[in-house]
Amino acid sequence: MFIHGDDDYDMGHTVAGWTGMGIATLGFGLCGLGAVAVSGLLVLAGVAVLSLALLTTWMLHLAGWGKPTGPRPVSQWDWRVRDLSVRDGHPDCLGCRLAGRGVTHQQAEDHPVEPALADA
Repeated sequence: MFIHGDDDYDMGHTVAGWTGMGIATLGFGLCGLGAVAVSGLLVLAGVAVLSLALLTTWMLHLAGWGKPTGPRPVSQWDWRVRDLSVRDGHPDCLGCRLAGRGVTHQQAEDHPVEPALADA
């Protein structure tokens, strides 16, 4: 049995992921409170906060605080490492395509991306 950090997989802990999760938790809490209190206004507020979580996560991903699809080198597993390859778009990434940064898988194979470096 592996303990977190001992396995060969990058769990994807990023600034974008944790920020979005925190905001989404608040949104789900508001939706749940609205359901218990039978308040449509609280449910709508929760849905608005969930939308904010989605947009915040997407913007942070596009700013380089997310991660590309698939495993990353161990040197980039720290959550404080920015992904500078997002400027050109990640291969097969819906968020990058929606932002107009779409890169097809074939284009990515033709032009390998250098690994991102940690910001100081």
